[in-house]
Amino acid sequence: MGEALLDEHAVGKLRWRCRRGMLENDLLLERFFARHGNRLTPGQGAVLEELMQLSDNELMDLLLRRREPAGELDRSEVRGLLELLRAPAPPRTI
Repeated sequence: MGEALLDEHAVGKLRWRCRRGMLENDLLLERFFARHGNRLTPGQGAVLEELMQLSDNELMDLLLRRREPAGELDRSEVRGLLELLRAPAPPRTI
């Protein structure tokens, strides 16, 4: 059986915690929550909290692949969440 999902209240708190001072980060995080917010696990939530400890510039560098996770962030769960955060928006159909 898979890992439990975060409840709506926990996702709301996490979304609030993810508000950033840099608009570009905010836009990428909002897109992430719109696409994955209802499927987040507690483990993914913990990794996202960890990423929120980074400065805006450090986070942007990771999101835009200017650099890859290093040191304590160089873990499979961090890389997996970054792939979700980095995924491009699906093309719009007319």
